[in-house]
Parts: sequence; C-alpha cells; structure tokens
Amino acid sequence: MILLLIVGGHASAQSDNDTLTILMRTMEDIQVTAERVQQTTATHQTLKAEELQIENIGQNLPFLLLNIPALQVTTDDGLGVGYTYFRIRGTDHTRINMTVNDVPLNDSESQTVFWVNMTDMVSSLSSVDVQRGVGTSTNGVSSFGASLNMQTRQEERSHVELAFNGGMYNTFREMISAHVILPSNMRVNARFSKVNSDGFLYRAKSDLYSYYADFGYEGERSSLFIRFFGGQEHTGMGWDGVDYNTAYGINGADRRYNPSGEYIDKDGNLCYYANQTDNYTQQHAQIEFNHRVNANWRLSATAHYTYGGGYYEQYEDKALKYFGLMPYYDNAGNKVKKTDGIYRKQLANHYAGAIFTAKYTSEAVQAQLGAAASHYIGNHFGNLLWVSDSLYSQQLPYAYEYYRSKSHKTDANIFGKVNWNIIHRAKEKLSLYGDLQYRFIRYQMNGINADALKEHADDKNLIELPLLVHYHFFNPKAGLTYQNNGHMLYGSFAVANRDPSRDNFTENVLYDKSTKTYSGTMPKAETLYDYELGYTYSHPRFSVGANFYFMDYTNQLVLTGRINDVGKQTTTNVKDSYRMGVELTAGVQIAPWMRWDGNCVLSRNKILNYTETITRYDANWEWVGEEQVFFPQTTIAFSPSVTAMSLFTFNIAGFNATINTQVTGKQYLDNTQNETAALRAYTTTNIGLKYHMPIRQWVAAKKEREAKGYVPNVTLVCQINNVFNAKYASNGGSDCSYFQDGKACWPWYYAQAGINVHAGFRVLF
Repeated sequence: MILLLIVGGHASAQSDNDTLTILMRTMEDIQVTAERVQQTTATHQTLKAEELQIENIGQNLPFLLLNIPALQVTTDDGLGVGYTYFRIRGTDHTRINMTVNDVPLNDSESQTVFWVNMTDMVSSLSSVDVQRGVGTSTNGVSSFGASLNMQTRQEERSHVELAFNGGMYNTFREMISAHVILPSNMRVNARFSKVNSDGFLYRAKSDLYSYYADFGYEGERSSLFIRFFGGQEHTGMGWDGVDYNTAYGINGADRRYNPSGEYIDKDGNLCYYANQTDNYTQQHAQIEFNHRVNANWRLSATAHYTYGGGYYEQYEDKALKYFGLMPYYDNAGNKVKKTDGIYRKQLANHYAGAIFTAKYTSEAVQAQLGAAASHYIGNHFGNLLWVSDSLYSQQLPYAYEYYRSKSHKTDANIFGKVNWNIIHRAKEKLSLYGDLQYRFIRYQMNGINADALKEHADDKNLIELPLLVHYHFFNPKAGLTYQNNGHMLYGSFAVANRDPSRDNFTENVLYDKSTKTYSGTMPKAETLYDYELGYTYSHPRFSVGANFYFMDYTNQLVLTGRINDVGKQTTTNVKDSYRMGVELTAGVQIAPWMRWDGNCVLSRNKILNYTETITRYDANWEWVGEEQVFFPQTTIAFSPSVTAMSLFTFNIAGFNATINTQVTGKQYLDNTQNETAALRAYTTTNIGLKYHMPIRQWVAAKKEREAKGYVPNVTLVCQINNVFNAKYASNGGSDCSYFQDGKACWPWYYAQAGINVHAGFRVLF
C-alpha cells in the first residue's frame, strides 16, 4: 500500500494490486471496489467515514470535502444546510460525475446533484472516493472536472447510534441509526436524520429529513443487498443574490439581507411573501447482487430506480409574457405589460436502469468489463396561482397551467478497463492502465418551452420545442505508473465527451412550428483532452507531491455569470479553452500526536477568441439590440488562479482537534475579466473539536460495576466555522447592458456566514 499525501491526514490512495489482493477476501469488499479498477495517482483520494464525521454538523457533503485540492464550496443560505454546490478545478458540479454504490446520482436533465434532497447522507456512508480530472470510466454523466463515488456502510457488528448537535441560526441535527446482524448471514441497516436551520440569510430556512435502509445477505460466494434512501426538503429561497456592499458588509450593511419574495403592498409597506419556498422529495431504490465465480472472477448486477418530484413557489413582478399572457391597453390607454404574480414551477421525474460488471483479478492483471443502460422521464409544468392584474385575475382559472413539457432520455454505455502489473516486486512496481468506453444517448423533448414564453408568447409558432438528438461518444483513457521505495511517478491521458443539459437547449433554441425549423444557438457536445503528470514521495514521517494537468477543451460549456429563474448558472459553448495548473501537496507527522497537511493549486484558465454578447436598451429600458465584444483571450468565470489549504490535526488521549484554513483567490463573475464584477479573494479557518469519553474504561475500573451491562461510547463534538469572522462571498453573477450612452453592469453576490458555532454529541450502543 502506498500512502499518498492527502488532506485530512488520513485519506490515502492505494495501488490497485495491493487493494485487490487484500479486499478480494470478502464479499463486502468485492462490493466496495466494484468500480475501482483504475490507475493509481495522487489525484485519486478516498475519505473514510471516520474522517467525514469529524466535522459533520448537518452541513451538506461538499462542506466535508474541503480538504480536496482545488475544491470550492458555495451555498445559497450562507450556512451550508440549504442548497449547496461545489467546483473542482473551476469546473462546476454539473460536470462532476457522482454515484452511490456505482449508481448514477446526477439528474439526467440538469446533470447536477442537489445535496439538500439527501441531507446527512454522510451518516450512511463508509467512504467517498474522489478522482480529480477525467478519471476512469463509470456510469452516469461524463466527468469533466472530477468524479465522486460514495459507498454506503456495511457494518460488522450490531449497534445503535444516536447523534445530536445544535448551533447558531437555530441549526439542529438529530440522527438515529441501527445496524443488526441477523442469523443466516443476514443484516439490516436503518437511519433517519432531521436537520433544521434558519440559515444565515433571512428566510433562507431549511426543514429537511432523510432516511436510509438496507437489507443484505452475505454468503460464502454470493451477496444480495436491497437499499432504499431519500429525503425531502422545504427551503426558503436565497438565490436572488445581493449587491456588493451588502455581501461584504460595507458601511454597516446587513449581510443577512435576502431580497427573495420582497414586495410593496397597497399601503406602501415593505413585505415578504411567506411561501417563497422550494419543495422537493427524492427516493432511491437499489438491488445489488454479487457473485464470486472463482478465485479470479467476480460478477455484479444492480437494478435501480429513482423518483423525484416537487415545486418552487414565488411571488414576483413579472412580464405578462412570462405566463404566456399578452400585454394590453387599459381604459386610460396605458400599455399593461407586467403584473405581480404567484406561480409554481413543478416537475416529476422517473429514472430507472441496470448495471452489469464482470471483474477479473490476478497478481499480474486486474480487468473489468461493464455495461449499463437507463431511461429517464421528466415532466415539467407551471401553474399561475394568482395575479394582481385586474383583467387576467377575472379571466384565468385557479392554478392556471401556462406550460407543460415532457422529456425522455435513454443513456447506455459499455466499457472495458485493465491494469497490467508489468513489474510487481516488493518495493518496485510498474503498471500500465487502459480504459475504453462507448456511450450512447438519445434525448427527446416535447411541449411548451417556458423560456420561449418570456419573449415570444405572442407568436404561438415559437413557444414549443420538439427536439430529438442523438450522441455517440468514444472515451479512451491510458496511463503509466512507476513506484519504487516510496517514490511514485505517473502520467495519463484521457478523453471525455459530454452532452448538453436541458437548460442549454431551452434557453438558447427556438423552434418555428410553421416552418419546422430551429433558430438560435444549438448547444454542442463538449470534448475534453486531459493530460496528467505527477510525482509523489511518501516517507513514514512526511510526504510531498506535485501533479501537473492540462485540460484542453473543444466547445466547453462555460458559466456566463447569468442565472435563470431557479438561480442556476447559465452556460454557453466556447470553441477553444483550456485549464492548466499544478497541484502541490505536502504533509508531515510533526509528533506522534500532531500532523500537518496542506496543498496549493496554481492554475491558468483561459478562453481563446471569445465573443461576449451584451444587450442594448434605450432610455426607457426598451430592448433595441445586442452588442458584441471580442476578447482574444480571457479568464474563465469562477476559476481562481490560486487555492490553498492548511490542516493541523491533533490527537491526544481521546481528544481530537483540527485547524483547517482555506484560501481562495479572486474569481471573475463573467468571462470578460470585469474588475467591477468579481469575487474578492477570501480566507476562512474552521476549528473542529472532538472528545471520546472513555466511559467503558471508567466503568471497567470499578469491579462492582462491571456486570451492569453494555456501556455506550460517547463522543462530544464542537465545530467553530469561520473563526476569524471573514466577510466574504463565495458565489455570484453578473449581467451587463448598454443603455443610453454608457455601459452598466449589475453584479450580485451570495454572502456567506461569519463565525458560527455548533456543538453536540454522538452515542454508540
């Protein structure tokens, strides 16, 4: 086993040969390593449950991965309990492949994962495997920035666990879980978690719950697991953003200000709509079967199904066209174009599929063949609940449905990958890695395009979007690794292709029903060529490493800085762009009870020959045209050139403490390097404290109490986030326009919480 430097002091990557030799002994381990035949590199790290639980206070999983190099986290509520997103190497979460037990987790259409739907999922995980860059072939969306594979727990002993913590902004987490070993090699797991928070921003509350349950059988040669997990979220919206002064608390501005749902009533009072909320539920089911044919061959098959459904409700001042309603002239001859409205955008989706793998392991070769197929059905519809307009309020029925569309997406892939140990000695190893994948996608969409209504409600020929596209992707990968007495040198090359998301079509394409032609900008599939070269050295007392990467894109879909109606960043294709950088890592065991780990990532993220389209308005804010500005070279939005991390870990007599500092450089909010629309560089420091109370030892020391029965393990925890109360924003957006004789930009920012403290306990019976 080769211990690599990894943030957190404990995570490590292992040579595949060592891992497979050890783990092939039990069916549980066969399950855990089902998708991990891959090249060993320092860009691959595994975080165990114990590490993830150190800072688990109910925040979403990305906040527990902060030690991964080049990772940034942002959240709508400012605290990390509500909607949470992350980027790796500047690549947003829609381009990061995420799986649970090798089953795709990314939504098929939006291609993202909404962690708020599965709060406290970490309490049911045994590990999280993170691979920066393209990574190996797996199921689900193509990995453009990283892949993240979560494995659920399979405990070896029966136990019951209780956990509670409370903290600032009325943040509370309660969790109960049980694991029972039954006769005949059967076992049962169950967990329920409840998380509530007011959020850092006003009215950005979170009312969440999640569950996990499984039933498993493990025989001598076969195993069967049936799993159910999911959750429900009810959150107050916080995705509208605020201006610069508010986000950074300048001139005494209230950083908790949240404009979502704000309106003026008929008496001139400032009010907030009480039900400005997002509501969603998601349920997952998995059935997994594993069989050991002989000492070399393993077979695995998984069937899975996911249901998701919900809505968000808003009170906003909107153009009538937004709801498919036509402007009109009132009795005074004034043109009425807008109205206050309460509306819901809803969706219900079904996703099902199957995965098959066969894996061969020997001392010289580890190989895997896999195939997967899935089908997704997405229903999208919107209802207008109320309008202030006197004309339409009398004409429209309650819950007037102003759009409906339906999507079907079929996704299938086959892959084969092999790791050949050319040299395999005790201290010297040379391995060659190869990976080939073919992926097919069929995506069909029909119905009303809600984005087209905003501008073209008066032309019914333009508001539908029947669409049928096919993609055929071939994704080859190869790598070479040499290891000798603690030194490791590796290099790899990988190709990844990725299809556009639903929003890429609906926001950019119009269909003319009368002529049966498309207009606008049809989004293109992206292609990435990923080159990685690295070196690490591991010593019992210290480790160092450097990884160089060059990610060359064709038609990359980059963030524009603009957001849509649900706060999601919009994207656009750029023909030529690249990301390149070096990831430096180091760690040292200063003393038996003290360790330091750190990383620093220096990068350059550029678009070549970029044209930005800016809208033009007259003095009355009527749209008059568009302006195009050309940039020979510009920095990709939301891509800091510097990120760094420092982690001190202390372990003394059951007491554990961590001091974690994160540094993030300046980020532009759009692709024009506009200095007036940028996130300031920021530094945050978190302190984690944990104490294992040695109750069992205390009881055992008193003989008269030894027979009193089972004594629980009790752990006290305390988490202090943003210790130095940094006033910072981790996300935002920008929209620029020309009006009258000048140009104006309207950047907005998402303020994050200052110092916040949370404390609690865990009891294990």
